[in-house]
Amino acid sequence: MTDIDAFGLVLLVIGLVGTAAVLSNRLSERLRVPAPAFFLVFAAAASDIFPNLARLSGGTVQRVVTVALAFILFDGGLHIGWRRFRGAALAIGWLGVAGTLVTAGVTATAAHFGFGFDWRLALLLGTALSPTDPAVVFSVLGRREVGGRSGVMLEGESGANDPVGIALLVALIGATGSPAAAIGHIAVTFVLQMAVGAGIGIAGGWVLLEFMRRVPLPNEGLYALRTLAAVPAIYGLATVAHGSGFLAVFAAGILIGDERAPYKREIVRFHSSLASLAEIVAFIMLGLTVRLHDLPVGHAWSIGLALGALLAFVIRPVFVGLVTLPIRLRRGERLFLLWTGLKGAVPVLLGTFIVGSGIAGADRGYDIIFVVVAFSVVVQGGFVPALAHRLNVPLRTIDPEPWSLGVRFREEPEGLHRFRVARGAPAVGTSIEDLPYGQNAWVIFIIRHGRLVPARSDTRMETGDEVLVLADPAEVPALRKLFAARRADHHHAERGRAGASARMRGAALRSGSGLRRALPGRSAAGPRGGGPDGSAARDAGPVAGPDAGPDAAPDAGPDAAPDAARDAGPGTPTARVDPAPNGDQTGT
Repeated sequence: MTDIDAFGLVLLVIGLVGTAAVLSNRLSERLRVPAPAFFLVFAAAASDIFPNLARLSGGTVQRVVTVALAFILFDGGLHIGWRRFRGAALAIGWLGVAGTLVTAGVTATAAHFGFGFDWRLALLLGTALSPTDPAVVFSVLGRREVGGRSGVMLEGESGANDPVGIALLVALIGATGSPAAAIGHIAVTFVLQMAVGAGIGIAGGWVLLEFMRRVPLPNEGLYALRTLAAVPAIYGLATVAHGSGFLAVFAAGILIGDERAPYKREIVRFHSSLASLAEIVAFIMLGLTVRLHDLPVGHAWSIGLALGALLAFVIRPVFVGLVTLPIRLRRGERLFLLWTGLKGAVPVLLGTFIVGSGIAGADRGYDIIFVVVAFSVVVQGGFVPALAHRLNVPLRTIDPEPWSLGVRFREEPEGLHRFRVARGAPAVGTSIEDLPYGQNAWVIFIIRHGRLVPARSDTRMETGDEVLVLADPAEVPALRKLFAARRADHHHAERGRAGASARMRGAALRSGSGLRRALPGRSAAGPRGGGPDGSAARDAGPVAGPDAGPDAAPDAGPDAAPDAARDAGPGTPTARVDPAPNGDQTGT
């Protein structure tokens, strides 16, 4: 076989493996087993069948997985956004730091007294097993999205505790000398990494945002590549400054997530796909480092299963549960949050750090970490959908909506707002001409069940309609009340859904520089849903929609859906109107 043939065979195998990894998400949804479990276990089995696959050096695996994790965390920050994050920032910070420290300490104590590990290795094991991975949860939920405060907490906790766990492990590995000196070194290193990482992340996110807004590029495809290059730059700068690079990229993503920028929707979609690829690469690479036939050695199987059960049924529910007591959550949401502290790629990555440190018993510890992660994603992850239903955790089904209607502009558009008609809203059953809005508002489009509905004067609003309104900013508060649920209905619905956060989310999508005034008492929509003269909305100003990015607009509220957003800015930005990808976009 020639070199060209061999290279072609390698590409064929990579392509087939990649296709199988993508399709495994369908199998994951059907079997209720997280897709990362397939990547991890199949890669470990492949390394046993084909030993050459396991010859990757530990340093190579660490570097590849570190880069992958950086992109995963940046994408996580983008999808959370500042407006969602700020509503639970203190709770996420508290759970991310205190929950990680408590988990590490209690797990280390169990490893030392229960399984005879010396204190240093026990502390390293406990720290490695403390971070959580919401991607595993979201994988098993499929097209269903966790709503309410618990959804934000799930995403935010992992973004916070991954950097905390990594920084703590690095500090533990570097600690030397007397116990007092070691504790002092760990504390100083940990605080320094957190502070520097957060500072550089915020500064780097702000600089990147201004760069995205103010520096046009000659090609649409370059906008996503610019942020692609910025992520490792922010990570590298924080790391060189002795800060947490992971916290830096997560903070930068949060800062950018809600802001407007040219081609924002395309950038977010690119990073979402990149994060999915990074997750596949990370789990496969980590799986290749494990040899299944070595797991029985040193009782790694039994110890790993025991530690996994302790984490799932005792440590997380009881000890981390005490940490969550100051956090305002419903009982069902609290129990769901505590159960879904699933382990993923980060514990296995930290296991490679332990092996690389040369500490006695590190290889055995790595095998134990692998077993714990496998137990977590398969056993805990498998019960997530049923538990969510049992505990009445609010879930939204996100149906794929691959078609969009788009218009592009050279200048930054403003003025278009998007609302979802909530159940019991004053607008329900009311025709457009009878809607009590001012003269500076104009209904442009109505999206009903994923289809455009002509916005005629006699068109009546229905629950669930998505309404695009061209309006003066002064009209927005009244419009929000018009399309949102009445307060009494809201509280009744919240009780009926066991506190499932009946508030429908608002997403103001700005578009258009020429604001038309609607005639008093009449719909501005013509017979074809365009202008008063029946023309398309070209005269009404530009149209923008959720394809603009995951940035919730100013009137969206802290719980605004991440995909209901505005993409506007110089440099020929994209502005689209398409069915709401997350289906819950009007605030009260």
